Amino acid sequence: MELREKVVYEESQILKKDHVIFWGAVFCFWFATYIYVPVFGLYLGNIGFSYSAIGIILGSYGITQILLRFPFGILSDVLAPLRKQLFITGFAMSLLSSLIFLFFDSFLMVITARLMAGITAAMWVMATVLYAQYFTKDRSAKAMGILQFLTVLPQFVSMAVSGYLVHLFGWMFPFWIGVIVSFIGLVLSFFIKDQGAREPVKGMRLSDYVKQTWRLPRLKAIAILSFLAHAVLFMTVFGFTPIYAETIGINEEQLIWIMCAFFIPQAGASIWCIFYNTKRADGLIFVSYVITAVFFGLLPFAKTLFTVCLIHAVTGLTLGFIFPLLVSQVVQIGTPKLKMSVMGFYQSFYALGFFLGPIAAGKVAEQFGLREVFWFAGALSLGGAGVMLVSRQFITRTKSRR
Repeated sequence: MELREKVVYEESQILKKDHVIFWGAVFCFWFATYIYVPVFGLYLGNIGFSYSAIGIILGSYGITQILLRFPFGILSDVLAPLRKQLFITGFAMSLLSSLIFLFFDSFLMVITARLMAGITAAMWVMATVLYAQYFTKDRSAKAMGILQFLTVLPQFVSMAVSGYLVHLFGWMFPFWIGVIVSFIGLVLSFFIKDQGAREPVKGMRLSDYVKQTWRLPRLKAIAILSFLAHAVLFMTVFGFTPIYAETIGINEEQLIWIMCAFFIPQAGASIWCIFYNTKRADGLIFVSYVITAVFFGLLPFAKTLFTVCLIHAVTGLTLGFIFPLLVSQVVQIGTPKLKMSVMGFYQSFYALGFFLGPIAAGKVAEQFGLREVFWFAGALSLGGAGVMLVSRQFITRTKSRR
């Protein structure tokens, strides 16, 4: 009996190599997803799609995430043995998506491939659960901080080099990179160690998870805030910023400077949020929304590479504060049994921003022009500041009545 318990204990140990394998898989996960994003809108325009069609295709990335992230969050609580298999499936979808982009350019096939990329991103719920198991409960914040950094880093690297790779090797090269990196991630994912329970969690019906999650205080306000921030992100940096940059004479090769300007401050803000205790973060979130609104409102007046980079450096910093601070508030909501259901709901709701943001931006660009897209993004950011203010006042009034 003692020998068996020792073997089980040794098998459950997480070694440095297990962390390295997981880090490698996460890097591949986001690198393959974002390697073509900076030039994707330009590519779609180059093969003949209208602004409205480009917006629909860009927004389709969010559809599968809206449909899957909340159910997968519940699934993480209910069907624990499937977590690793679902994460592996994400890499398979990424590989297939890149292959479709390589060999097809019709609207139907392109939007199908983008929907598959959304399925991949939806599996991020599983990654957060799997990696949290590598740490004790009192160190879960560190685990999420590491994952946040490992999310920003590959996004930054992939988006920084994407335009230059297109300049050197053509439009199809980022999709080839996506195929290769997806395959490497797929292989690594099979070696990930799953420390979770081997039996499904029992005790609540699926409908109870939904009802209890929906009733949690302040969750809806935080989800709306994240929805607005992600809508702004996917309308601009991940959407129409490269298209606007092209209209003022910035070519694909120079996009690297815009992406560096945005992602380096964002990464810095994420690291700051890891090491500093920000329990009273509402004021910082409010100010960040206001500054984001002002600077995206100024973007249509930027006519040089330097001014475009300067504006994106500021918005990268402010959004870099907003995202991890909102996630840290979500982590504090709910009972231990509902933790992943809450995270799944949160991720599903902000995925609406992936979907509706680019579609709305495409319609605005089609009807009015590109500069109005950024004014619209600024208006949404101001809306986020308003939601932050109202929700804070509501909490204050609620506490005063007790």
